[in-house]
Amino acid sequence: MSASAEETAALLAQVGVFSQLGRAELEQVAEVAVPRSFHAGEVVFREGDESNTSYIVRDGHARAVRQHSDGRTLTLANFGPGEVFGELAMFDSDRRSATIEAIDDLDLLAILGADMQRLMREHPDIAVKLVVTLGRRLRELNDRLTRQSFQTVQSRVATVLSELVRAAQSEGAGESDVLVTATQAEVAQLAGSSRESASRFLATLERAGVISQGRGKLTVHQPGALNRYVF
Repeated sequence: MSASAEETAALLAQVGVFSQLGRAELEQVAEVAVPRSFHAGEVVFREGDESNTSYIVRDGHARAVRQHSDGRTLTLANFGPGEVFGELAMFDSDRRSATIEAIDDLDLLAILGADMQRLMREHPDIAVKLVVTLGRRLRELNDRLTRQSFQTVQSRVATVLSELVRAAQSEGAGESDVLVTATQAEVAQLAGSSRESASRFLATLERAGVISQGRGKLTVHQPGALNRYVF
C-alpha cells in the first residue's frame, strides 16, 4: 500500500463511524476514498441533492445548514478534521437533508456510496461493524436530544460552547483562552434557542470573565467554568 493510502487508512481509523474496523478493513475502505477540495464559501452539496457520497474532513471546517421557510439560514452542525458527514449515503441514495458549506479551505476524502456498498457485499463483516457503529451514534443523538429537551437555554448554550472548545482543543488549542469561530446566531442555532436568549446569556458569561466576544468569534478564557451552567 502506498504512503498516501497508509495515511488515508490512519485517518479513517480516527473517524467514529469506522472505529470498529480492523487495519485490513480500513485499508480496503482507503482504496476507494478519493481526495476532494473546496474553497471557503463553496457548497459541497445542497439540501435535496441525491445522496451518493460520504465525506471525511482531512483539513478545514464545514457546516450543515438548512433554509427556514421564512428565509433564514439555520446552522445545524459544524464539522472539523476527523469528522464525517453524509454517512448515510453508504447505505442508500435518499435526498440530502441539509446543505454543507465550506467555512474555510476544506480538504475532504470522498467515498462513493456505490463503492462502499460493493465493499460491504464482498466483506459482510465491514457491513455489520458499520451498522453497529451507526446504531450507537443514533442512540447518542437521541440521548442528546432528550437531554436538551429538559435543559434551560443557559445549559444548552454552555453545552454547545463546551463542545466547540473541545473541537478547537482537538486541533491544538490550549487549556484556556480558546478561540472559537462562531457567531452569536450560530451558537444560538446549535443550541436550539433564539438569538436574543443566547445573546443575553453570552453577555452574562462575558461579564463573569468566562468569555470575551468579537466579530464572528469568541474566546473562552475559562472552559471549566462552563460546567457550572450545565445541568
